[in-house]
Amino acid sequence: MTFPGGTRMSRDHFFPSAYFLVLGLHFAMLFLSTMTRACPKSCLCTERSGLVVVQCASRNLEDIPSDLPHDTVSLLLSSNHITKIPSQAFKELPRLQELDLSRNAIESVDAGAFQGISESLRILDLSHNHLRGVPKEAFARLHAKISLANNPWHCECTLQEVLRELQLDPETINEVSCHTSVQEEYSGKPVIQVLDSGINFCNFHHKTTDVAMFVTMFGWFTMVIAYVIYYVRHNQEDARRHLEYLKSLPSSSQISKDFDTISTVL
Repeated sequence: MTFPGGTRMSRDHFFPSAYFLVLGLHFAMLFLSTMTRACPKSCLCTERSGLVVVQCASRNLEDIPSDLPHDTVSLLLSSNHITKIPSQAFKELPRLQELDLSRNAIESVDAGAFQGISESLRILDLSHNHLRGVPKEAFARLHAKISLANNPWHCECTLQEVLRELQLDPETINEVSCHTSVQEEYSGKPVIQVLDSGINFCNFHHKTTDVAMFVTMFGWFTMVIAYVIYYVRHNQEDARRHLEYLKSLPSSSQISKDFDTISTVL
């Protein structure tokens, strides 16, 4: 085969080159198709500076999708019906920076829910859910700005310890309120406002524990005293009966007189 300029290429050189070109195109198409399949069918995946944004908002999802692109940088799951964040739910997303789980029905967060993304995550939105409390380990080592507004929080020691370690979203921090509390007087008030006033929910927890221990010990002490009283009274009754029995026995002098009388008669 002769190319312009008189360059010649033999068939021995042409066909291997064409083969590798076709093979390369095949693998490229296979890679693209794999990337396309990696996007959950109920979501829309787009690119942002070479990274993937996965839009799954308002898709009636009940669980967090498991077949997410590995290079997802933003995952939007708001306005669904998700009720739980299981352990290691995002472990395959090491580049994840934004996670929006707002306006779901989330009631529980496992201790290892954000394992694998604690270093990369920058924004986490859990607002407008059904959260009453979370384990202290759930947000361990997270550096993200977190929104926890509009959840029915139960204000107690564990929640206090969790909140003190988080970087809460300053725009919604006053919307993180005590729906219920170990002290009813703080129900309905912003958590941060209550904590800033010097209230320590952990003190209430310790006092409650101390009272419970006191009641338990008092109960045991009462049982011991009752047993001792019963034991003494029972022994007194036995002693009284034994004494009456001894009194009913004839004395030795009476026996001697009876014996003398019998001897005289004989």
